Amino acid sequence: MARSQAPTVLRMRITLEEVAPPVWRRLLIPSGISLATLHDVFQVAMGWTDTHLHGFTIGKQRYGMQFDDFPEGELDEDKFTVRAAIGKQRRFRYEYDFGDDWQHQVVVEEVITVPAELLFAVCLDGERACPPEDCGGSYGYAELLRAISDPDHEEHAEYLEWVGKDFDPEGFELAATNVILQKLL
Repeated sequence: MARSQAPTVLRMRITLEEVAPPVWRRLLIPSGISLATLHDVFQVAMGWTDTHLHGFTIGKQRYGMQFDDFPEGELDEDKFTVRAAIGKQRRFRYEYDFGDDWQHQVVVEEVITVPAELLFAVCLDGERACPPEDCGGSYGYAELLRAISDPDHEEHAEYLEWVGKDFDPEGFELAATNVILQKLL
C-alpha cells in the first residue's frame, strides 16, 4: 500500500513591491489548497477587494483565471494545488490588478510537516495597509500619501474624501484579518 504524503504547511511572506515603506504579511498556508484559493487568501491578508484580474508566475510558468483573452500557455489556477505548482520553488510572483500592476513577491520561508492538515490559512504578522483599489499603482499611491499627509497640498481635501478620513496607511488589523481567513476554506 502506498503511503500518503504527510500534510505540509508553508510559511510564506508576501510583500507588495515598489511601495515604501513596505506592505507585507507573513502567513501559514495549507499546501493542499488550490492556487485560486491562495489568491483568495492573499486578497484577505493584503486587504485588497478582489475586483480585478490576477495571476501567478512560478518559475517559468504562468497560472491564472483563464478569463477572456488569457495569455497563451497560462494554466488554470483552479486545477493546481499550491504544493504542486510551487514544487521546489521558494520565490514566486503574484500580480493583482493588471491596470495598476500591483506586483507581490512571495517567499516560501519554511515548509513544515504537520500531524494533521491545517484547516485554514493564518496570518502571523504584517505591516501597513494596502493601497486603496484603483489609486493608480505605486506612483498614484505615493501621490495619495503625499496629498493626505499635507493639509496644504492642492488635492488634500479631494484625496481625503476619496480614501476616507479613517484611512491609515500604517494600519493593519491582524485579528480581523484572521477572522476573515477562517471563513475562507
